[in-house]
Amino acid sequence: MKRTSCLLILTLAVGALAFAAIVPLAAPLAAEEKIILTPKPAPEPRINGARIFGVRPGSPFLFTIPATGERPMTFAVEGLPDGLTLDTATGQITGTLAVRGEFPVTFKATNSLGTAERGFKIVCGDTLALTPHMGWNSWYVWENHVTDAIMRAAADAMVSSGMIDHGYQYVNIDDCWSVRPDAKDPSLLGEARDAKGMINSNGRFPDMKGLTDHIHANGLKAGIYTSPGPYTCAGHVSAWQHEEQDVRRFVEWGYDFLKYDWCSYNGVAKDQSVGELQKPYRLVSAILAKQPRDIVLNLCQYGMGNVWEWGAEVGGNSWRTAGDLGGSFEGIPAALFRDGFDVYSKNELHRYAGPGRWNDPDYLLLGYLSDWKGGTAMTPLTPNEQYAHVSLWALVAAPLIFSGDITRLDDFTLGLLTNDEVIDVDQDPLGKPGKRVAKNGDFEVWVRELEDGSKAVGLFNRGEGLAEVTALWADIGVQGGQRARDLWRQKDLGVHKDSFTAYVARHGVVMVRMWSEDR
Repeated sequence: MKRTSCLLILTLAVGALAFAAIVPLAAPLAAEEKIILTPKPAPEPRINGARIFGVRPGSPFLFTIPATGERPMTFAVEGLPDGLTLDTATGQITGTLAVRGEFPVTFKATNSLGTAERGFKIVCGDTLALTPHMGWNSWYVWENHVTDAIMRAAADAMVSSGMIDHGYQYVNIDDCWSVRPDAKDPSLLGEARDAKGMINSNGRFPDMKGLTDHIHANGLKAGIYTSPGPYTCAGHVSAWQHEEQDVRRFVEWGYDFLKYDWCSYNGVAKDQSVGELQKPYRLVSAILAKQPRDIVLNLCQYGMGNVWEWGAEVGGNSWRTAGDLGGSFEGIPAALFRDGFDVYSKNELHRYAGPGRWNDPDYLLLGYLSDWKGGTAMTPLTPNEQYAHVSLWALVAAPLIFSGDITRLDDFTLGLLTNDEVIDVDQDPLGKPGKRVAKNGDFEVWVRELEDGSKAVGLFNRGEGLAEVTALWADIGVQGGQRARDLWRQKDLGVHKDSFTAYVARHGVVMVRMWSEDR
């Protein structure tokens, strides 16, 4: 990286973190170029994504082997347990498991150029979401304009873009699918519930079962949204006093994921005590546990009552840790650092997450987003901020749920979403979230321990100019020579003896993985 003429770099070392202070001149910052760091997938087969998957006994099983490489490709699985079958052309594994246990299997993907193999573990028990969820959510691009056609197109795009080949699974409707009683738009009206009290969708979603069938036929999973209050955030009918009926309806329709958004429950809760904050989530998770279908539960209540301390206890598989990252389009960059970096570090959120229970700092706000003025616009995050965004989410084991326009992915955005070495960090089966280990002013080092004994390391620069950041072995928790690999560029960087140093762009990151040179 070149040092620009408008910066004065002063090399300093303070405590355990060495860094370069930046003194920017008065000249305005030039627009950053969208440099694509992620290499294109090789034509040879490569198996990607999670290496472990949880399912409950008797629940429908659906998992698509994610693999890049030239098509046609055929798939095989060694050791597939009884009750499951593989479609060798699509890589979709379906069926049910009756017996609890852990089932190690080997995935194989073959094309004209060779065969790739990868170990995988199927765990049949009580815990879902053994790795953070990966998928897409409609809210930050379509908000209250979402329709059945938009959701079908999103599922198709997850396949045609290749995102499914990197481990993305969930296609999730957010708010505005149910009836809004006061709507002026007739497509949002209708009977909110049938004669048995079962919730209905509005006119924009004429066939919910048909929609989930379409998503499932693509080898993907379907998600839905509601609130424990009488109305959703956008004023649509939700679950208050109909919780069991609504969950049974979601099962009937074939949904696999539920975002449960606090919203109007403020008018139901007696106060903001922890017991009241927990009550609706305890109720819905108990109902979900009785269903013949696995539904991952996402608690969306914006971090109230330190939800990370008790989210798993009340049955959550993930929980929002702060407010909406994109509540204000212009405010997204500030929210990224405040609600991502600072909330996480201040509250030591790494202590509370692991397999089946994940901190959720909100969605990946990349590509085209709603401008909240009736149109869409490219994310206000600079290219370097976007690299920092995805890197931090991977280091802290956050769900990777993209919420931009999945049907309009440029190569830069697709590269951010589909870097398999970065995804491997997020989906690491050890499930141990990373944390900040060094900070001085605008310069930070974050570290995550991985299953194979390596460390993923993020060197972040929150300052206003190019900076040299050095992570010391004392901070990272390693000794001796370390082999380093640049994860975004997928390039080896040689052996480093006592520290690792990199130039880091304004609001940017350098993300590496380190192994002992003896391994």
